[in-house]
Amino acid sequence: MRAKQPIIPLEAGMNSGLKVFLTAVIAAAAIVSGAQAKSGKAIGMLGQATRKAKIYASPSSSSRVYSTASEFQYLVVNKSDSSQWLEVVLVNGAVGYVNSSAVAQLPFTVSGATDGSGGQTVSGTGSNTVDKMLNYSLGFIGTPYKWGGNSLTSGVDCSGFVKGLFTQVGVNLPRTASEQAKVGEAVTRLENLQPGDRLYFYEKRRDKIGHTGIYIGQAKFIHSSSGRKGVAIDDLREQKWRKILVGVRRSKFPAVTSLLSSS
Repeated sequence: MRAKQPIIPLEAGMNSGLKVFLTAVIAAAAIVSGAQAKSGKAIGMLGQATRKAKIYASPSSSSRVYSTASEFQYLVVNKSDSSQWLEVVLVNGAVGYVNSSAVAQLPFTVSGATDGSGGQTVSGTGSNTVDKMLNYSLGFIGTPYKWGGNSLTSGVDCSGFVKGLFTQVGVNLPRTASEQAKVGEAVTRLENLQPGDRLYFYEKRRDKIGHTGIYIGQAKFIHSSSGRKGVAIDDLREQKWRKILVGVRRSKFPAVTSLLSSS
């Protein structure tokens, strides 16, 4: 019997859009019914495997293994009756189970609603503009890191990534991280962080702010990292990031109805 495959929107290092992948999965496997698609019914939350993790047939490591998720791969997950396990939505609509300690749950709901072009949408921040920007940013996971790069699709550095995304929603920022860190409302307490806030990190080698990313909620942020070789999501609770976080800035977002083309 062929193993069932979990929904994994992006392979590690792939430069393809989350919405495009989900659209293909929905069309090929009919994960949600037509009624669900029309109603915008949520099918789960977006999760990311933090290590190689087996997908089981039931919430037990002794049960049959359906498939294995690689580190950094994305899953559509839901809570189960046990805090030790998460349900994983499979391509054929069935449910598998993964150990909850192996998955970072991201602050995005995956729903059956379409964006007008048949693509799935991911949202949940409470701000339409921030939702659009963060949803848009996920499509560039895997874009290579390039020092001085400005292209969200072919190569970009940390400040170019932040500037490029904020430009999409009508917010103009300076080019470098150190200059960007002077713009916007200062957020001085971590508990006050909101999705869409810009994070700034100290770089010892240059003795100044040398890195930036965008907070997406639940202690996660998205950035273009030379260490990760491109655009990726990391956890702000990790000591390596917390100890060099030196500034947070919040922008005022205008209302937007659509985003510009990627570059």
